[in-house]
This record gives sequence, structure tokens and C-alpha cells, in this order.
Amino acid sequence: MFGGRRAAVALSSLVLAGSSSAWAPAGEADGGASRSGVVCTGTSHGTHEPPLTLVPRRTRVHVDATYSCTVAPGRTVPAHASLDGVAPTASCLAQPTSRPTEIVRYADGTRSVIVYGEGATLRVAGVLVTRVTGRVVAGRGAGLTAQRTTPALSGQLPTDCLGSGLRGVTGSTQLEIGP
Repeated sequence: MFGGRRAAVALSSLVLAGSSSAWAPAGEADGGASRSGVVCTGTSHGTHEPPLTLVPRRTRVHVDATYSCTVAPGRTVPAHASLDGVAPTASCLAQPTSRPTEIVRYADGTRSVIVYGEGATLRVAGVLVTRVTGRVVAGRGAGLTAQRTTPALSGQLPTDCLGSGLRGVTGSTQLEIGP
């Protein structure tokens, strides 16, 4: 059968594939003037300060991401992003975040500023799957909705929730900006 890491990778791939099945075609690279979308895939590394334990507490969340973004049919540009937010009652079991903001900086000099308002976190077979939805408030895709899906592994043992806590997660990420 599958080892733990292979099963997590397979699960992550299925989550990302399923989340993109309803996406609209990629849009034009016009800084947000069009009403078409953008799809970015890549990796992210998130940190929690203080680390997550079983006791819910106020936690600062910071995520750095590296993307490859399809901004127009046949046009892909690299991008880097950072996401910051505060989870008022985060724990190893749940991470409700209060309106985190992600700033995506595309290699062509444009950017998207996204404010997320809703989200859900699910832990399956050691993989923490986080999905947040929001709106692009400035830049490329302004006014469009955004959805970010991240299946991630902590790289720590689940029992760390009982002691020192989980300091962060690393995983694949998909960002969809669309009508």
C-alpha cells in the first residue's frame, strides 16, 4: 500500500485537481481591467506564532508562496506572494483566521491584493487542507473573487500538538482569481 508521505501527496494532488475543475478560462494580462481570471500554482510555507497546540489561542499566521501564474491564454509568469493574518482562536484542530491579506507580486511588475473573508481547515491523514475565499481589492483582477487551496504537511509529528506545538506547514498551493 501507500506510505504516509505518498498518501499525503496523492491526497494533495486530488484536492488541487478537484478545486480547479470549476475554474473559468485564464484571463488577459491587463492588470485587472478585464473580467477574466488568473490561476497560480506553486508551493507555500506558513508559520504560526506562537506554535499551534491543542489549546485555542490568538496566533499570527504568515505564509510565503512561490507561484507560476497563467495570466492569459498561453502566457505564464512567475510570482511571489505573502499572506498575513491573525487567528483569534487557532489550535491544531482549527485555524479560523480573521480576514488575512495576500499580496501577489507578478514578475511582469503587476500585483494583486487579496482580502480573504471565509475559510475552512480540514485535517485528513496528517495533511492539513486549508481553503480560503475572498476578493481582489486592488491590482490585477480587482473586483474578482479569489480562492486559495493549500494541502500541507507540518513536517512535525502530530504529537507535537501536545507539547511544543506545530510551528508551520509546507505544501502545494493553488490560487484561483476569477469571475
